[in-house]
Amino acid sequence: MAYREVTMVEVKEVLRQWLLAVPKKRIATGLGLDPKTVRHYCELGAKHGVRREDGLESLTDERVLAVVAEIASLRGRPRGESWERCVALRKKIEGLIADGVKLTKVRKLLARNGDRIPYATLHRYAVTELGFRKRRVTVAVADGDPGKELQVDVGVMVKLVDESGRARVFKVWIFTPVLSRYRFVYPVFQESIATAIEACEAAWSFYGGVFHVLIPDNTKAIVTKTDPLEPTFNATFLEYAQARGFVIDAARVRRATDKARVERTVRFVRDDCFGGEHVRDLEHAYDIALVWCRDDVGMRPHSTTLRLPREHFESTERPALLAAPTAPYDVPHWCEPKIAFDHYAQIKRALYSLPTKYIGRRLRARADSQTVRFYDRGVMVKTHPRKPPGSRSTDPNDFPDDSGKLAGRTTEWLVERARKHGEGVAVFADVLLMAPQPWTRMRRVYALIDLAEKYGSERVDEACNLALEMEMHDVRRLERMLERNVRAAAEIRVTPPAPPARFARAASTYALRPRAAGDQEKGEST
Repeated sequence: MAYREVTMVEVKEVLRQWLLAVPKKRIATGLGLDPKTVRHYCELGAKHGVRREDGLESLTDERVLAVVAEIASLRGRPRGESWERCVALRKKIEGLIADGVKLTKVRKLLARNGDRIPYATLHRYAVTELGFRKRRVTVAVADGDPGKELQVDVGVMVKLVDESGRARVFKVWIFTPVLSRYRFVYPVFQESIATAIEACEAAWSFYGGVFHVLIPDNTKAIVTKTDPLEPTFNATFLEYAQARGFVIDAARVRRATDKARVERTVRFVRDDCFGGEHVRDLEHAYDIALVWCRDDVGMRPHSTTLRLPREHFESTERPALLAAPTAPYDVPHWCEPKIAFDHYAQIKRALYSLPTKYIGRRLRARADSQTVRFYDRGVMVKTHPRKPPGSRSTDPNDFPDDSGKLAGRTTEWLVERARKHGEGVAVFADVLLMAPQPWTRMRRVYALIDLAEKYGSERVDEACNLALEMEMHDVRRLERMLERNVRAAAEIRVTPPAPPARFARAASTYALRPRAAGDQEKGEST
């Protein structure tokens, strides 16, 4: 049986007409009440001092309120046997509900013990008496100051089909300002740290500035470890937030009220923005989302603020934003590589050398487009220029002795090492290395240095100068010169004149005498 709520005005009207001597049936017909109800109200009015002989002056508000209060106390339907069984089994029902047992299962367990209770009665009893599924009282939180908070969520959208016929599901990053509700949607394929920063950069460009506080969902791209008090953020995104000047305030796990402005937006974006659209690629999806944000939902009055979100944002929030970025952000890569026994650590498929003392340890590394930095317990210990995949960056000083220089196939250091034994040794070593592939002749220089350590630097330097003078560039022959004690400073011998012969005649004996004029040999004709 249903009961109709009777207001104070109707009760007062019933009593007023009754005082005016209107028949009860006519009063019931005019007000749409049952004659028994009218009779009951008149009896209660007489009980509380409303009498015909006193006229309308007896119909005061206090007496009407007393009648209404007594009507409310008497209202209600009588409870049946099933309700009484619920009252008797209150502790058992309450315990099962507290253990998380569904109400349908609670009814089955009660019926198993012989207590058959209709589900409607059990549900009504659990709701009214035990607080079953009682909604928690919420408090409407103020929107805050303009330009302060921006809530972010990620959701799965529809499938896009490219020109080759391949279908892929894409996601969107949804940004919603707390005050104006001027949404921005950025489509991506993967939910990663790179796409998170890329979406934020696009949002700052869309809004023309940076919000002071970013309230993201607990996505792994931003929050690596969830905690209500001290969440751990991704190092790359945290560095990005510091560079752009905003603060991260992550929502708690399974607490939709922490980001209520954007919580129910995923389905709305999927249905109202991309529903029925034939999306070809991400660029096409971005164009659709941009038009929808600016010209469609941005110019539609919001049901709460009753203002156009775009106009609300432009007039209230934009002036309060931080300055928009003027240059693209260089996204760094953070990792913890292990230094191998060859002194190298691998980052993004490129190798970087470190000193011997870090072998076998893991260091914190940061790689951007220009440099790679290594940190040990927060202290930077090494820097390298960024190399492409498959390349390596080597610092010879990271290796013990000269092993690093040897691995780099450089020869200048070897000549400098030979110079320690003399300038002639250095020149001889430089001549030995004159070849298209000088590193293939490094063993000859090592042998030359061994000779200097064996025979002494002064003696080997003297031998090298002699060999260079004679254009002899062979280490083996130089070693034989040292073994035979061939001196570099050799004296030039002068041959002494031969002694005179015993019967030798004077040289004048063989001299030709000049012929006088007129002289004629014998037998010569005239």
